[in-house]
Parts: sequence; C-alpha cells; structure tokens
Amino acid sequence: MGTFLLRRVGVMLLTALCLTFIVFFMTTLYPNLEKLAKTEGNFRMSDEAVASWLDKNGYLEPLWKGYGQWLGVLPGHTYTDEDGTVTGACIRPGMTPEEAPTYCGVLQGDWGQSITLKDDAGTLIATRLGLTGWLALCAFAVMIPAALIIGILAGMREGSRMDRSLSTFSIASSATPEYVSGVIFIAVFAASASPLNAWLSEMNLIDGRTLFKGSATSAMKDITWANFTLPVATIALYGVGYIARMTRASMAEVMTAQYIRTARLKGVSFRAVVLKHALRNALIAPFTVIMLQFPYLLTGVVITETLFNYKGFGWLLVHAASTNDIQLLLGCSVVAVFVVLVTQLISDIGYVFLNPRIRIA
Repeated sequence: MGTFLLRRVGVMLLTALCLTFIVFFMTTLYPNLEKLAKTEGNFRMSDEAVASWLDKNGYLEPLWKGYGQWLGVLPGHTYTDEDGTVTGACIRPGMTPEEAPTYCGVLQGDWGQSITLKDDAGTLIATRLGLTGWLALCAFAVMIPAALIIGILAGMREGSRMDRSLSTFSIASSATPEYVSGVIFIAVFAASASPLNAWLSEMNLIDGRTLFKGSATSAMKDITWANFTLPVATIALYGVGYIARMTRASMAEVMTAQYIRTARLKGVSFRAVVLKHALRNALIAPFTVIMLQFPYLLTGVVITETLFNYKGFGWLLVHAASTNDIQLLLGCSVVAVFVVLVTQLISDIGYVFLNPRIRIA
C-alpha cells in the first residue's frame, strides 16, 4: 500500500504540473495579455505602451521561465526603470528590493493579486472555496443517502412496480438540468405570487410572504433553512437521479449472480442476502460516480450559484475567466486540478476496502 501511494502521489504531481502548465500557456497567450494591459491601463494604449507594460510586469518572459516564476521555483521577475527604480513580483509596497524574497510563487503561498476584485487571489479562493464547501456538504448529505436508498430498493427486485416507479423518478431527475429545476423551485417556493405561498400565507403557516428565499446571498454570512434549501435541493435533485440509476443497475446485476442464488437456496433470508452479500459488491460502481461528484460540485455548481446569487468557488471561476483575471484564474485552476486528482486517489483506495478481490499490484 505504501509503495502504491508513493507511486500515485508521484503521478499526481506530474499530472498537476502538466495540467497547470497547459492552463498557464492558454491564459498567458498574447491576446489575453494585451487585454490585461489595456484593462489595467486604458483601452487606447498603443502597441508600444502595451509591450512596455507587459515587459515591466514580467509577462514577456519565455514561457518556461514565466511558469517557473509563477510556480515559485525560479527567482521572481524584477524590472529597473530608467531612473533606477527597481520593481518586481516579489517586492511589495513599503518593501525595499533588498528586503524582498527571491522566490514568490504558488509554492511559497503567493497566488498573485486579483485585478478585478483588488484582493489577494489566495485569500479570495480560500473564502469562496469555503462557501462552496458548505453548499456541497449539505447537497451531499441529502443526495448520497437518498440516491443509494432509491437505487438499492429499485435494484433488489428488478422489473417490479417499485423498480419501475423509482427508475422513472431517477430518469426524470437526471434528465432535468439544474437551471430548469432551480427556476421551477424559485417559481413555486420563492415567488409571492405562487399559489402555494399564497395559500400558506392565508393559513398563517409562514411568517413572511414566501416559504423559501430565491436568493442565497444572505447564506454567505448566515445559513438558514429559508435561504439555503432551494440551492441544496437544486443540486441534490440532479445528482440523486444519476447516482440512483448507477446503483440500481449495479444492484440488479449483483442480485443475479451465482453466489446470491446459492445463498437463497441455502435458506438465507432475502434481507440478509441484500445486506450481507449483495450490498457491498453493488456499491463499487456507485462509489466511482459518488467520487466524481466532488470535482463536479467544486466547479460545476456555476449555474446554481449564479441562479441563486451565491458567490462561491464556481462563481469565482467564471468571474475570473470572463474578466480575464489571469492570476485568479490560475489559482482556481490549481485548486480544481488538486481536487480532481485527490478524489481519484481516494476512489482507487476505496475499491480495495469495498471489494477484497481487488488487489493493489
């Protein structure tokens, strides 16, 4: 196990370097840099002024050197003006060139400065990552148990009425995009003109005019039942159907295996067969799907966060890409790559504990 983990960690680091290098190359193409220079200066800058600004800020370095400086394995860029003033990536306000560190990159905890939000990129990413973490945690707490229960109940007796009913719900759930279910939830539960809210208000069953809030902005500071239910339900509803279908298919396949039939012929109760023999093997395929939900919830909740105005990590990633905020976009990419690679490692290790027949070579 130790050798396997070391090998996988080495592959993860190599993969992370390759992916971040590709992202760095794509985000630092000259058209993007030219747009960045004109955003920081003015849109009427001449080509010479743009080149001068980029040279001063270290964006015209060779690709490999710029990547090494951003990563923090090469000395940070410095620039000397005509009057002898020295500026550089590692020289902060109030700091002399002699006091500045030689290396200042991602490995040193320096993620750069956001040009649009005017704050440290690392601080912004950590804050918004925490917000999305709470949203993902609540969604998982609802989605995973519900999906597993639905899938197991449907797969236990393939072709039964319960199987057909639960499978229909799962297909409808996974076929409904989040921007559709979110709008429906807002129209039904968060609009004062909806019949449900009007009836609840007339019966004095709710304090305000609506049962839930259509905006989750207030949840960024204080999570409540009213402002967080609809975003969580929107994410969980789509994930429930997908995981439940995978669980149902896996469970139905396991229930037709030879060792299940042997257990039934020996007189083992149906409940014991399901819980002791079928369930563990049936969870291998759904476990893969569940682990894939982690990177999806990190970067794929953009629609939900935008719809409910919840400014988490997904919203920050889209903001960085749409505003050409290079340092912020690079930081978000590093976090996304790290989460994907870690979840894959956890998934591989989890296979061994779910099925002893799987061995680590």
